[in-house]
Amino acid sequence: MKHGPIALIDEQLPVVVIAPHNETFEKVAANMEEVQARGGRVVAITDQAGTGLADKAETVLVVPQTIDDLMPVLTTIPLQLLSYHIAVLKGTDVDQPRNLAKSVTVE
Repeated sequence: MKHGPIALIDEQLPVVVIAPHNETFEKVAANMEEVQARGGRVVAITDQAGTGLADKAETVLVVPQTIDDLMPVLTTIPLQLLSYHIAVLKGTDVDQPRNLAKSVTVE
């Protein structure tokens, strides 16, 4: 959260934060507070409800708890759904992505 990313924070575009309860949680929570202090809106994806994230985020999405190695799989699901719904709201044809290669070349 240094330099470039901080410059992009504003009240119009929410910052989506993945905050599983592991060894990085405290640092991620501090970054959420920094975003909030700069007027940013925070959407948090976490694996434990009721751990003080409601004070740091406008929206908290809770995924089931699992082992650390599987956590990226669970936290990706809300991100994929968010991306899909934003694309639909923008009127993008989600079934015909731009610049999609029509064939696979093998060397």
